[in-house]
Amino acid sequence: MKKKDKGINPALEDAISQMLTAVMGDSTASITDKTKVLDRALKLEAIKLKIADDEWGAGFANDEDE
Repeated sequence: MKKKDKGINPALEDAISQMLTAVMGDSTASITDKTKVLDRALKLEAIKLKIADDEWGAGFANDEDE
């Protein structure tokens, strides 16, 4: 069985990038549409930062009661 690759699917990144460009350039798109796409792009960037940070979440393994 193949081990699952770590990281963000490049096709997903491309799709969000294309959607962001298309919606922001569309003068008929509502502010709600633009905000939703922008939110998705920002969420993707936050996930990428968490993946790149080796220390993220490391504190959960520490037991402070000891």
